[in-house]
Amino acid sequence: MTPGTGSRLATGRLTQAGNLGVMVHPAVALPQYIPSPPIDGFHVGPLLVHFYALGYIIGITLAILITRRRWAALGGNPDVVTDIALWVVPAGIIGGRIYFDITTPDDIPHVWYGAFAVWTGGLGIWGGVALAAVVGGWRLRKWGLSVGPFANAIAPALLVAQAVGRIGNYFNKELFGRPTTLPWGLEIPLGYRPAGYTQFATFQPSFLYELIWDLALAALLVWLGHHAKIKYWGLFALYIAGYSGYRIFEESIRIDSSEYFFGLRLNMYVAIIGTLAGLIWFAIIQRRPERPAVVRAPSAPAESADAVTAQDTAEPADADAEDSGDAAPADAAAAAPSATEEPAGEAQPAAQAEEADEEERAEAPKPS
Repeated sequence: MTPGTGSRLATGRLTQAGNLGVMVHPAVALPQYIPSPPIDGFHVGPLLVHFYALGYIIGITLAILITRRRWAALGGNPDVVTDIALWVVPAGIIGGRIYFDITTPDDIPHVWYGAFAVWTGGLGIWGGVALAAVVGGWRLRKWGLSVGPFANAIAPALLVAQAVGRIGNYFNKELFGRPTTLPWGLEIPLGYRPAGYTQFATFQPSFLYELIWDLALAALLVWLGHHAKIKYWGLFALYIAGYSGYRIFEESIRIDSSEYFFGLRLNMYVAIIGTLAGLIWFAIIQRRPERPAVVRAPSAPAESADAVTAQDTAEPADADAEDSGDAAPADAAAAAPSATEEPAGEAQPAAQAEEADEEERAEAPKPS
């Protein structure tokens, strides 16, 4: 070995190329952290498209497609899912933003529209799910459908939507945890580091942990739905318990702004309550006898169905009136005696008179 080669081996790679002798190529060092993206959106003409919003649009689209497939497998009409989505998606966004504004008021942008600026980040999952569940249940009742089967169908789809939406947190450089030196630590630019943590460069990528957990939990719910006797509402209860259970861990490592009570983040209490409530709810569901459910209904909501029913009720009544009007003359004609027939009361005396004449002629003496 050529003197000095050993030291070069530690920093490079040796190659032999003819008479050129030993050539050293410097090794490319892999980054020891996940770099932050340099941008958070792109322009389409004058329109700025934020990756955060795009992530949720893709996630919602996937959730609708997954729910349509699962609802059809239960025997339901897939078009119902599209109708429900038109109501549930806005409700989820509104509920999520309200929850965010209430629980993290310090993160609201200091502009007049700050409370509504969802494109900058800030949607509370629990608030979105709560309001969307209320609105979705109301809409299903309008269709005359049971809510429980639909809740089971949509539970894994919600997790997929949440997982894709977490990619938007990466581009917004948010939803990260405590400082770390792990190789998958997330590099956060100085301007995005919270107060008291400006001296650290890499942090726990809690958004990535949640993304992985959401997809794994969604797969588990689908598997349970096929291999276990899960009653209606059961998968949705497990979704609440499973997601809330993960959030207990996530809230223990997050360092972004939050309201604190007795030394714990507000969302930590919500996560604990959600976990316990979901598990208790699931146990109650599985113990109770399952009621018959309606998954198939007419192709129109209840208000349209009522109009159709009223119309159908009116049409037979009109038909009956027409039939009775047509039948009355016919019955009268059938009941009226024919002009060529004698009345029954007059025909009987005439026959009796003929019989009496025949008897008199028979009794009369014959001429000799």
